[in-house]
Amino acid sequence: MWVRCLAFAIALWLAGPLPARAFIAYVSNEKGNTVSVIDTDKWTVTKTIKVGQRPRGIEFTVDGKFVLVAVGDDDTIQMIDTATQEVADTLPSGPDPELFIQDKAGKILYVANENDNTVTLIDLEKRTRIGDVQVGVEPEGMAISPDGKLLINTSETTNMAHFIDTQTHQIVANVLVDSRPRFAEFKRDGSELWVSSEIGGTVSVIDPAKHVVTKKITFEIPGLRKEAIQPVGISITPDGKIAFVALGPANRVAVIDAATHQVEKYLLVGQRVWHMAFTPDGKYLLVTNGLSNDVSVIDVAALKVIKTVQVGELPWGITIAKQ
Repeated sequence: MWVRCLAFAIALWLAGPLPARAFIAYVSNEKGNTVSVIDTDKWTVTKTIKVGQRPRGIEFTVDGKFVLVAVGDDDTIQMIDTATQEVADTLPSGPDPELFIQDKAGKILYVANENDNTVTLIDLEKRTRIGDVQVGVEPEGMAISPDGKLLINTSETTNMAHFIDTQTHQIVANVLVDSRPRFAEFKRDGSELWVSSEIGGTVSVIDPAKHVVTKKITFEIPGLRKEAIQPVGISITPDGKIAFVALGPANRVAVIDAATHQVEKYLLVGQRVWHMAFTPDGKYLLVTNGLSNDVSVIDVAALKVIKTVQVGELPWGITIAKQ
C-alpha cells in the first residue's frame, strides 16, 4: 500500500509546477572597475567581478553563455563566462566603447565607439572585427528594430539619431533630436523609436518609417530646476503600454503612458539614476543609481520602489537573465 502511496506522491510532484527560477543581474560599476552580480530572489550581491577600466555598456549574449562589458578606457569588450563568472576573453572594438547591441541571432555585435565616431561590427562567433560605420560625433545610444532591418545609433554632439541599414551598413536617414541624445529604444511592435536627450531634457518619439519626430515628451517635477531633469535610460514594457525613463540627477524614474505619451507619475529612486532592465518575467524593473552606489527595484504592477541593493562604485549599466 505504501508503495502505491509513494508512487502517487511522486507522480503529483512530477506533474506539479516547477519552482520559479532565479534571475541573475549583472551591474557595471563605472568607477569601481567591477561588475556586481545580484541574485534577484534574495536581492543580494553574490559576487563582485574585477573587470577593465571604466565598464559601462553591459549585456548578455543571446545564448546566455557570456555577459559582454564595454570597458571604455581599455578600448575593448570583455566577455564574462556566466558559468564561472570570470572574464574569459575580449572582443576588439574601437576607442572608448560605450553602448552596444546584438543582432537578433546573436551573431553580430554593433558597438558605439565614442572617441572615433564609428560603430564597429564584430563577428561574435569568430570574435573578430568585421567592419565600421562612420556616424556622428560621440556615438552612444544603440537600438535595433524588431524586424532586425534597422540599426539606430545616437550621436551626443551631432544631436542625431542615425538610421543604418543592417544589410548594407549604410546610413539611410538622420533625424535631428534635442541636445545630447543618450539612449534609444524601440517599441516591441516597431511602431515607435524613443530617444532620450540628456541636456535637452526631452524624449523624442520618432516614426521609424517616416524618419520624423512625432512627439516630444517633457518633464516637470515640483521643486526641481529644469536643468536637473536629464533623461537617459528608457525601458518600455513588452506590451507597449508603459514606458519608464531614468531622469539622471533628478533622482527619479518617470512613468509614462506609452500610448498617449503622458507622464503619469515619478518614482523616487537613488542618486543619479542611469540605466534600467526588466526581469525576464516582467515583474520588476531594476535601475542603477550612480552616486548612491545602489540599484533600486521597482515593482512594475504596483509602480513603486520596493527594494534597494548596494553594489559597487558608480553603477552604470545593467543586464538580467535566468540563472
